[in-house]
Amino acid sequence: MMEILRQVPLFCKMNDSQLRYIAEICTRKTYKAGTILFREKEPGSDFYIVQTGSVKLYLTSQGGEDKILSIFRAGESFGELSLIDGKPRSGSAQMLEDSSLIVLGADSFLGLLRANFDIALSVMQELAQRLRDTNQHVHDLTFLDARSRVVKNLILLANKNGSRKANAIHVKLALNFDEISRMAGVQKNVLMQVIRDLEDRRVLSVGIDEFVLHLDKLRGGS
Repeated sequence: MMEILRQVPLFCKMNDSQLRYIAEICTRKTYKAGTILFREKEPGSDFYIVQTGSVKLYLTSQGGEDKILSIFRAGESFGELSLIDGKPRSGSAQMLEDSSLIVLGADSFLGLLRANFDIALSVMQELAQRLRDTNQHVHDLTFLDARSRVVKNLILLANKNGSRKANAIHVKLALNFDEISRMAGVQKNVLMQVIRDLEDRRVLSVGIDEFVLHLDKLRGGS
């Protein structure tokens, strides 16, 4: 467990003895794909670190549509906001695939913040970055057209989750097209039109569980 904790930005400055202590107060839990970890407006009682798999954080509209806020993969953490301000969960969390999570209870998490300034500072930096990401998303919805938003979200997915091979980025895709359309803030039919256009221009190749972004074609605008 210490190796995965060492990858978490919140704990990257901790020494071995500190990491060992954190590992001792954590538990490991496994979940099947599709499992709802928690729902929006529920009280928050745990902080989570993804060991394997992936988790989406999302909001659900009154009409029942989901809007993805973030996707967390191995080495990334979430769930701290409710523990800090004591308010209900600001979104829901669901497993995108079979996943293993490291779980830290609220009392233990807050105790770490009180005892370690570096961890408290890292939490503040992470929350600040998420606020910046939210502001950027609002900007995109206001000023970018649908095609630009789709392309930008595909590039963000590729940069975060892909592996580079020559002039292409390969991304194992656990999301479906409905979820990608919600991330980009476009209707599904618009998403499919853009994807077909990118495929025709050989910028994008889409498989059953993978897509490939061809950087040379993207830079060339073809």
